Amino acid sequence: MTNHDKLALPVGTTLDRFIMRKQEDFPYATGELSQLLRDIALAAKIVNREINRSGLIDIAGAYGNRNVQGEDQQKLDVIANIRFIRALRNGGEVCTIISEEDDEMIQTGNTQGKYVVAIDPLDGSSNIDVNVSIGTIFSIYRRVSPTGNEGTTQDCLQTGTHQVAAGYVIYGSSTMMVYTTGNGVNGFTYEPSLGEFFLSHPNIQTPKTGAIYSINEGVSESFTEGMKGFVAFCKEQNYSARYIGSLVADFHRNLLKGGIYMYPTSKKAPNGKLRLMYECNPLAFIVEQAGGKSSNGRRRTLEIEPRDLHERCPLFIGSPELVEKVEEFLAPEFAHDAVLKA
Repeated sequence: MTNHDKLALPVGTTLDRFIMRKQEDFPYATGELSQLLRDIALAAKIVNREINRSGLIDIAGAYGNRNVQGEDQQKLDVIANIRFIRALRNGGEVCTIISEEDDEMIQTGNTQGKYVVAIDPLDGSSNIDVNVSIGTIFSIYRRVSPTGNEGTTQDCLQTGTHQVAAGYVIYGSSTMMVYTTGNGVNGFTYEPSLGEFFLSHPNIQTPKTGAIYSINEGVSESFTEGMKGFVAFCKEQNYSARYIGSLVADFHRNLLKGGIYMYPTSKKAPNGKLRLMYECNPLAFIVEQAGGKSSNGRRRTLEIEPRDLHERCPLFIGSPELVEKVEEFLAPEFAHDAVLKA
């Protein structure tokens, strides 16, 4: 490389250009899915701006309401929800949105839209005030009802295997958008001075195993015996405990470094705490495309039949060997439950 060439090194592949190149993977979409991903990226840029100035303009802290999950909404929860809904509505490709922040389906008025989006607009928002990484998680499905009408519950309550795309945005020391359309996982880092996401992590593959386990051990007294046994196994192996309390941040670290994230059932949350449609399914799609595994402890996350928009689900996700190991520890409990029900 000459000195002349070094003066203007290429900045890399932008998200828009990457999406355009990949359009041929979806001949049925004729550009709609690509436009939808761009709409999500645009909203993410706006939310990123709001997060970065939250301490300066009094938009941190609690909003004063609770969402449908019974959780206290933060001001940025509300702002992020508005931004993503507005971008998806204006984009025209989405007929219906389901959001962790809204009780019911959101009809966009785009009755010709071919897609449904499930979104957690700002995951980990309780960490905003202390500058911990937070994120957005999204999932995209093709509608199953005829176009020309509003979206239906049937459109929204599809199993995770029917996702056509899923991704997350992590707002941290840098802002990244990571997504899959079923052909591998790619990560893009935001360059704020140019206002563009650039391909920084092509074809992400998660390690087959790892030495990190992520779980809230503060509630370990409510764990089942199988769960306690697996945590003890991790300690015997000298694994590192890493738990941020922000799902996107914990998942992102383990995806790149190898490890397992766990949110099991407990006395306080007998069905688990995480939402199947907004959190478990999209991250399960991503991790499988990266060579990992996701389970509710008994079966593949993506095969769980959803019954409710805000259904909760246990989650064990990450490197495949670690997910399989925790399933081994939990298997006797499920066998015992089956005997009791017989």
